[in-house]
Amino acid sequence: MIPNDIFKALADPTRRAIFEKLASGSMNAVTLRQGMEISQPAMSQHLSVLRNAKLVREERQGRFVNYEVDPEGLALIAEWLAKYRAYWPARIDALKSLLRDMDQ
Repeated sequence: MIPNDIFKALADPTRRAIFEKLASGSMNAVTLRQGMEISQPAMSQHLSVLRNAKLVREERQGRFVNYEVDPEGLALIAEWLAKYRAYWPARIDALKSLLRDMDQ
């Protein structure tokens, strides 16, 4: 089962934007803040929520901390979605059939 922390973390539009930026590669907090109107303390708080949800991990390089998408969190999301992936093709086929019947 997917932890609720993942949904709570991604429910916030700022955290989704941060997560999406990190999907393009590893960045430090200063780089993440570029183009966003967010204070450093707020960025730290958002990153903490994403880390606790296992969506982001940090790696220290000297005095800098780089953040990147954590594959563990993505695996949890993928496992959760996989349960429902089998459900949708049959439902879509049924919808197509219904729409064809309605057109006739």
